[in-house]
Amino acid sequence: MAAVYKSLSKSDKTASKKADGPSNGIKKNRQRVLILSSRGVTYRHRHLLNDLATMLPHGRKDAKFDSKSKLYELNELSELYNCNNCLYLEGRKGLDGYLFLSAVPNGPTCKFHIQNLHTMEELHFTGNCLKGSRPILSFDATFEKEPHLQVIKALFTRTFGVPEGARKSKPFIDHVMGFTVADGKIWIRNYQINEEEQSKVKNAAGEEEIETTEMSLVEIGPRFVLTPIVIQEGSFGGPIIYQNREFVSPNQVRSDLRRGKATRHNARAEQTVARLSRKEDLGLRTKGAQRQPKGDLDTKMMFS
Repeated sequence: MAAVYKSLSKSDKTASKKADGPSNGIKKNRQRVLILSSRGVTYRHRHLLNDLATMLPHGRKDAKFDSKSKLYELNELSELYNCNNCLYLEGRKGLDGYLFLSAVPNGPTCKFHIQNLHTMEELHFTGNCLKGSRPILSFDATFEKEPHLQVIKALFTRTFGVPEGARKSKPFIDHVMGFTVADGKIWIRNYQINEEEQSKVKNAAGEEEIETTEMSLVEIGPRFVLTPIVIQEGSFGGPIIYQNREFVSPNQVRSDLRRGKATRHNARAEQTVARLSRKEDLGLRTKGAQRQPKGDLDTKMMFS
């Protein structure tokens, strides 16, 4: 894991050196992200992909990818568009979403499960930011404690960190992307940097000057939670260097719920059969049984 992190950091330094460009001062951006999804994604996943493409001016959005079993073909597709990073969103069964972040072509690749997804259109937050502006990436201190979190932090930096002089980017920094680790999950939020003037005073020349300025954060969106599943050494392939043993597949959760409902139904059916058998043992007439002929000791016959 440490070797993968070092190789990833080395590739970032190499890309930054190449980005310096010639001596005439013109910088060439070497960090590009290919953004695409698979077929079968829901409308929420589609809107999330559009939001991420808007937030990443150094990204290149492509059409949907057909095959879910041949993910290694994404390496050729990334090289075709001159991208050294890939963000791939895979939808399964119209319910679950899985996010792949990969450093093309040498890796590593991290697979996440998306939960608690809310896009910009459905949140209606009051915050706003300039399209194409560069973000400040804020990481929790927990990212430096575990080796797999260090690799994930490096992938987040390559993917969401817009380099200076990137394609279609603006020379402004007006929003913050926060990454927090809690309960084994990564919580991602996006905030606007809001500056408010507190008071104004006049100087000796009689001109107004701002005395204090208060800065606050206003959430923009989107917001979502990522659960790490596996980290592969290569790009969309290779040996698994990390696996989350605590992750439970949503298919397994749904299967356990169906099994629990079936168990309750079977228990109620067994109780019904046992109740009918007890009534038959006591000689009581059960529902659906034949009506017995009235005898001399019947109540209606005696008091009629």
